[in-house]
Amino acid sequence: MPMYFEKYKEHPDAKINPSLLWEYDMEHFDFQKMGNVVVQRVIERGWPDDWYAALNIYGENGMKTIIKSLPYLNDKDMNFVSVLFEIPLSEMKCYEKKQSHPKHWNS
Repeated sequence: MPMYFEKYKEHPDAKINPSLLWEYDMEHFDFQKMGNVVVQRVIERGWPDDWYAALNIYGENGMKTIIKSLPYLNDKDMNFVSVLFEIPLSEMKCYEKKQSHPKHWNS
């Protein structure tokens, strides 16, 4: 259970801020097909209402599944969702990708 957002069910009217998805036509936007985009944007730039809305749309397990499959998150966001959803870093695609591309030793 994501502690910080544990009361998301008390916010059933929360909506994803359309500015997070500015380049998409929201009248024809499919939240199920575009789950990776929505969750990544919420993680990177979302406010609490965006988190409540995403949790109401995808559920906790759906969010975990999407988070595990995201190809990129910066270190701060990756560690935040790892702790929040109790997902080991080793189960996250973005972490695995980062490990397979180590930085040069003096960079």
